[in-house]
Parts: sequence; structure tokens; C-alpha cells
Amino acid sequence: MTAALARKELENTAFARLEQEGRLLNPVLKAPTGTPGRVGFRGELALRFAHTLADEARPPELSCDQVMAIATVGDKHLPFFAGYLLNFAHLKDVAEVLGDTLSAGGKYFLFCNNIDLSKKYQVPYGDATFYVLPIDESTVYNELLDLLYLEKNDLKKKDTAGKLDAVADAALKFNLTFDAITYNEGLGLMGPVRNPNENRPV
Repeated sequence: MTAALARKELENTAFARLEQEGRLLNPVLKAPTGTPGRVGFRGELALRFAHTLADEARPPELSCDQVMAIATVGDKHLPFFAGYLLNFAHLKDVAEVLGDTLSAGGKYFLFCNNIDLSKKYQVPYGDATFYVLPIDESTVYNELLDLLYLEKNDLKKKDTAGKLDAVADAALKFNLTFDAITYNEGLGLMGPVRNPNENRPV
């Protein structure tokens, strides 16, 4: 598929506004997948932009990292979205940025660094409900494989789009329930925010 055709497909999905706003950053994948009518994205979602001068390009002030998401051509909602947040408090930013692309039936997973490692929650925000899960020294991809009972070896031979399709298909069938809490209750339960630069070589 040509880049122009891929772009045209993306423009007819829930990714369109996010792309226009320059929020789909550092993509490992931003293209149609092997599933007909599906466009996939793996990368970062810019949540808050830094102030810039003239044409200066600066990284976002705040982003949701390790994003895995799919959109369907002709559908204004994202059926599946997953990402990593250093701080649970930024769930609000994710929900507000995604805005009208979220739906009551979508499967949305946020792995947060500062919630109890033994806890899993469901947090309604607007029309959507987020599965909020702990993460520590791992990746969103690996955590999703564990959560969705997918075997890493079974996916090894697939390309990036194929891996995303497999994860998304399993996520769309996910129906476990966790403790339901409000966003404000989550703010009260969350722990301190880790410094992402600690223990890194200078």
C-alpha cells in the first residue's frame, strides 16, 4: 500500500483528529494492519505540548508512552487503546485528549507506575471506562500479553502490525471486572511519582 493510500485510510478513522493535532508521535507503526479496514498505531500520544518559539520543534511536555491502539475505517471511536503513564493523575489528560474518540464499549487500558502492584481497577471517566493496572520494570506489550493470556512465542514471527492485531483482537474480547473506583478516589490511593531519570547513567 502506498503512503498516500495509507494516509487516506487513517484520515477516515478516529485517529484523524489526533494526527491533525500532531499528537501521534514516534510511530513504530501508523498504518493499516492485516485486518481489513483497520489502522494501527504504536508510538506516543502527546497529551500536553511544550511552548515553542517560531518553528522550533520540542518534545511534548506530557505524553502517554508505549501506546498500542487501533481504529476502524468509517468509525469515529477507538475500539482499543493501551498506554503507559508514570502518574495515575494523567488518566484525566488521556481521557480529555482522546475525547470524542472514546466510547462506552471500547477497551481502554492504562498501565500506571504509581499504583499498588497488587491492585487492578476500573475507572469510569466521561463515557468511557479505563482498566487501570500496575506496571513495574516491564512494558505495556508484555503486560498485555500476560493479561490477555497470549503466548509471546506464538507472536514472534508476526510483524509489528500482526502483533498489534493479535493483542487488539484479544483485548476486544476482554471481559474481566476489577474494583470500580472514581478518578478522585484513584488520586487518593496512588503512590508517589517515581523520577524516570533515577538510576540512569549520566
